[in-house]
Amino acid sequence: MLTSLYINNLAVIEKAYIDFDMGLNVFTGETGAGKSIVIDALNAILGQRATKEIVRNGEEKAVISGVFTKLTHDTIKKIEEYGFEVENDEIIIQREISSDGKSSARLCSRPITVSVLREIGSELINIHGQHDNQVLMSAEKHIDILDSCAGIDGILSEYKQCYAELKRIRKELAELHTDEAQKAQKIDLLSYQIEEIEAAELHVGEDEALESERKTIQNSTKIMDSLRAAYEALYGGESYDGAVDLVSGASQEISSASEFYEDITESAQRMEGLSYELQEIASEISGFLENFDYDPRKLDEIELRLDEIFKLKHKYGATIEDILEFLVHAQQELEKIERSDVSQKELSERLIVQQEKIKNISGKLSNQRRKAAREFVHLVSQELIFLDMPNVKLDVFFESCDFYSKGTDKIEFLISTNLGEPPKSIAKIASGGELSRIMLAIKNVMADKDAIPTLIFDEIDTGVSGRAAQKIGLKLKQVANNKQVICVTHSAQIAALAGTHLYISKQVENNRTFTKIDTLDFDGRKYELARIMGTDSITDLMLKNAEEMLIMAGNS
Repeated sequence: MLTSLYINNLAVIEKAYIDFDMGLNVFTGETGAGKSIVIDALNAILGQRATKEIVRNGEEKAVISGVFTKLTHDTIKKIEEYGFEVENDEIIIQREISSDGKSSARLCSRPITVSVLREIGSELINIHGQHDNQVLMSAEKHIDILDSCAGIDGILSEYKQCYAELKRIRKELAELHTDEAQKAQKIDLLSYQIEEIEAAELHVGEDEALESERKTIQNSTKIMDSLRAAYEALYGGESYDGAVDLVSGASQEISSASEFYEDITESAQRMEGLSYELQEIASEISGFLENFDYDPRKLDEIELRLDEIFKLKHKYGATIEDILEFLVHAQQELEKIERSDVSQKELSERLIVQQEKIKNISGKLSNQRRKAAREFVHLVSQELIFLDMPNVKLDVFFESCDFYSKGTDKIEFLISTNLGEPPKSIAKIASGGELSRIMLAIKNVMADKDAIPTLIFDEIDTGVSGRAAQKIGLKLKQVANNKQVICVTHSAQIAALAGTHLYISKQVENNRTFTKIDTLDFDGRKYELARIMGTDSITDLMLKNAEEMLIMAGNS
């Protein structure tokens, strides 16, 4: 259950601490006081989307934290599966939303992603808002409501897996099923491409080697001239000594001097090494001159080969690696097309088997839905009788259809609001007040099917008053015997039945609006109930009526 909620700098709420009890808790207050902001805060700590616009104007961030206690075994298990530790069946969730749009969340002081928080939050609280009534107006969503009450998750999951496989087989067949002319054209094109690439006998790195060889041949004259000049500089000519002889002579002289002057011994050794190094280099250059062989005619062959590679690159890829990869894909595609007749036969056989399998599963799924529908109608009808709608008759209309993601059933809830009238679409005949009570009846039936400990109803009483509101309040109190119920309401009848009454008010100080949340005592509740029932002027009779309502509800 939700034990407490802390809100800081969220819209018009500067700071608020809210304590909740087990049983029925209600929020009341004037329109615009900030009741919806509390719902926004709860949505935020449950991992729902939160935007920077909800940060109080002029503040850097909004902070919301909630304390949850008496966690169910399944909730604790899920939390621990995500690597968090639960102590004493209690957790604290905190969410921060910055004015720059950034958001962060923590569970028990450890960072948690919003997506994981949303998964865990779905185990803690179920929020039913005013928009839920619109679900009843969309017939395509009725099947989801029935499935939630039917307890058919296992077979529904099996069906969805089977349907996904059916779609995959159909897609493969569609891709293979092309007309013969297109197939022949594709085979001709692929065969030509494969033959052209294979005939080129490409090798990775070949183009780079050819370009290097071309560069060498194009500069062969310059290379020979430079090598001859270097050789002469090292070995000298008829009238002058080269670097090899000069350095060798210098090495001998400094070596002779080192016999008498030890300080230059290291220099003598280095000079001797340099002399040997120059001799080796000179020898290597001599070898280059003797072995350098180039044929200008080969340049034409290189140019032709590079031109062939360039044309292939233009068609099939920027590099030789890309061209060879294209070749592999083309070969695979050609093989697939050539054996498509065999694949088509295999897939057709698998399609028949898969259709038979999904037909069997969908039949079982439909049977379970029809069985669940009978129980659903019975339970919701009992709820409607309690909610002062004894003449409303609910029916679940089934229509068979082709396979789709949810089975072969199209489902719509029909109602008859008057005796003797045939059931019709809810969207066409239900009033706003009727929608609220029908949705509450359905929610109560669904609540018995799950273990979520806290239910929140945001203005479930929209469109109803008087005896109908009283009935809704009694139903909420009945649900609150086994679960924590938090309700935002404008109904005095519902508010009087709550064990905890929270009052939201706003005030203006220094040209800024502030929202305040107080837990009302008995006298405070009297005045608030009188305000809800009456006008701006609260009379003694109105207070007396409010007091009587509280006493009759057992809240004296």
